[in-house]
Amino acid sequence: MQPHRFLGWRRILGLVASLWLGAVGCAASPSPSVLVVGGSMMNGDHFAEATLPVMREHFKGCRTVVLVLHASHPADRDRTEARLQRAFAHLSGISAESLHRLDDAESLRRLRAADGIFVGGGETFVLLRELYRTGQLEVIRERVHAGVPYAGSSAGANVAGQRIGTTNDFPVTDIPTRDALALFPAVINPHHPLPAAAEYATRVGKIQGYLRFNPSETVFALGDASIARLHEGRVTFAVGFGRVYRASGITELTVGQRVERLP
Repeated sequence: MQPHRFLGWRRILGLVASLWLGAVGCAASPSPSVLVVGGSMMNGDHFAEATLPVMREHFKGCRTVVLVLHASHPADRDRTEARLQRAFAHLSGISAESLHRLDDAESLRRLRAADGIFVGGGETFVLLRELYRTGQLEVIRERVHAGVPYAGSSAGANVAGQRIGTTNDFPVTDIPTRDALALFPAVINPHHPLPAAAEYATRVGKIQGYLRFNPSETVFALGDASIARLHEGRVTFAVGFGRVYRASGITELTVGQRVERLP
């Protein structure tokens, strides 16, 4: 075959591949698309009403979502999967499947073919340990940088950040490092109490104490069912209650606000 004809076929095959990927995958993103939720985002078997618009936009065009449920206790994973399957079906008719019934090799294969990724809540230290042990941490990071949308709630939001620093939960297992997926440009603090709550002052004091020892870090705090989204290089506070803690002070967030000066 002559060189110019070979190049022509390569162009045609490339165009066909691009069209096929666009047809079967989520809406393509030129940069990571990451949604972090403060937790408690369920209303029965559906996602809370306030979260639905941003969740639908985030997973727009997705047909299937891989569920990563390592943070929940093994005895609870079947029930959690069924609940999330109903929630995603209600969201936009999306099919959801958990990795917990698969061996490590098959789990990696499913992640590499992922249409979307959702990481659930529970024990953050168990989740991070399993992501490292199975090799899933690097695969998830690669897939998200390739344009696959990621959403994480509570522990799933914690591991989306730079490291797990203000997780609220106990270190119930050892981990090789606090470094996490580093998809979202801050350390996440989920389940942040509202100012009227009795535990509010305690949480503020703990985060400020953390920043005294880690003054170069930024803590992004989210209340229950509250959402921030990184999309097209911009972080937007989308739903609920949120604030940004730095060693220099606290920034209150308003819904719809673009959050500047994150690392």
